[in-house]
Amino acid sequence: MSWQSLGLKGDELVSIKGLAEARPRQMMELEITSADGRPSRTIPVMCRIDTLDEVEYVRNGGILHYVLRQLAA
Repeated sequence: MSWQSLGLKGDELVSIKGLAEARPRQMMELEITSADGRPSRTIPVMCRIDTLDEVEYVRNGGILHYVLRQLAA
């Protein structure tokens, strides 16, 4: 699958359903909402969070936030 095959132009809104509960390499749903008002599409994708450490980075807003919180604790 590519942006060309999906017909994307770059002005779409892209949301990942269930990101807050993500586990390494699970299947998730990517929701694409077109700027021109066409109905949303849902695409199955594999979560490329590959380790439990990366899950913690995402939940903390990124690796920098994670490290700063660890230093402050």
